[in-house]
Amino acid sequence: MTVEQEGDGGMRIVYIHQYYCNPGMTGGIRSYEQARRLVARGHTVHVITTDITPGKRALGWRQTDDDGVQVHWFSVPYSNNMSFARRLRAFAEFMALAAAKAASLKADLVFATSTPLTVAVPGVIAAKVRRVPFVFEVRDLWPEVPIEMGALRNPVLRGLAGALANLAYRSAAEVVALSPGMAAGVTARRPGTRTTVIPNAADLDLFEVQPEAVLRFRDEHRWLGDRPLIVYTGALGAVNGVDYLVRAALRLRDLDPDVQVLIVGHGKEWEDTRQLAAGHGLLDSTVHMWEKVPKSDLPVILGAATMSTSFVRPIRALWENSANKFFDALAASRPIAINYGGWQSDLLRESGAGLVLDPYDTDAAAELLSGHLRDELWLKRAREAAHRLAVEQFSRDLLFERFEAVLNRAAATGRRGRAAARAALSEQS
Repeated sequence: MTVEQEGDGGMRIVYIHQYYCNPGMTGGIRSYEQARRLVARGHTVHVITTDITPGKRALGWRQTDDDGVQVHWFSVPYSNNMSFARRLRAFAEFMALAAAKAASLKADLVFATSTPLTVAVPGVIAAKVRRVPFVFEVRDLWPEVPIEMGALRNPVLRGLAGALANLAYRSAAEVVALSPGMAAGVTARRPGTRTTVIPNAADLDLFEVQPEAVLRFRDEHRWLGDRPLIVYTGALGAVNGVDYLVRAALRLRDLDPDVQVLIVGHGKEWEDTRQLAAGHGLLDSTVHMWEKVPKSDLPVILGAATMSTSFVRPIRALWENSANKFFDALAASRPIAINYGGWQSDLLRESGAGLVLDPYDTDAAAELLSGHLRDELWLKRAREAAHRLAVEQFSRDLLFERFEAVLNRAAATGRRGRAAARAALSEQS
């Protein structure tokens, strides 16, 4: 805690995240981990979020306590299987609800994290109503990513998305970006924006698993036993292209029939991926697919993995991602194979913590994987390199210090601005 904080010992922070998750849920827990650490440092944190439980639709807010974090939930159905129009409606609905809720809460600082980009609006409104600083976190570059993917073709919608990004960056006292490329995208759109890179993190304590638990997991699944295992954990959406792994598995079956692939996740392309595996005769023999599992179940799955993976479609804008699965692999001390360039591929090449696969040639990818899955010396070195990265560069506690420093700095700037405004008024009177 810094001497610049209020005399009551901490800040009151309104934290807006449309798709907040805790460890008992399916999804990333960045906001949970950051918020609970803020509470441990003496801050008061109110998270504003949605409950997207299928079939659940209740009017009104409900409040829970997640390790001291006050979480405010409103049921707003959402799914990647929804049409574009229905998803936009969900974004707009939360935008309006969150703006009213956030503005009603006392705050010393308002923090909003995307995506969707629309969460910036309630953040800006609440900060203006409460006359406090606004800090915005960029998890994906919008509208740059959907435009490059061809998902945002309408020129009017492009213009609106660009205006929304400009509003978010212009209104923010500071911007947090999850990768160097995202930070560059922010400053390219609005030069001079104070931007700090804080990537997703490795939760070392969460992914510390006893060897006995890993052996039990392998024994319980007869298809696995002592065979090499490649794991994918995370979303199966349009950006991920997990069909890449299925196509690589087809060649892997010829190269090393014992290699097993486990895909754990959910998303719009889950069924298409499953059907592709079934069509090639891979499903439940080489390729195994599990739907959603809680975050708390991932440590033993990654602990059993020989190698983890992360994929995106071959689109340049997607190279700047900061996928949780990449850092979960590091936390679990597991080598990771990716099929894209950018800062993560540079990191793997420099550290030796994994492999960079050809983004187009799945046969070549299979051959590269096959050449390393049974190389015990390489695997040992890669595991050690992954662990070093997790501890020295990406540990949650390390990155939290950087995060809290951003909030403290923004709050201090806001206090100085308010003090100067009061002084100016008193001089006029």
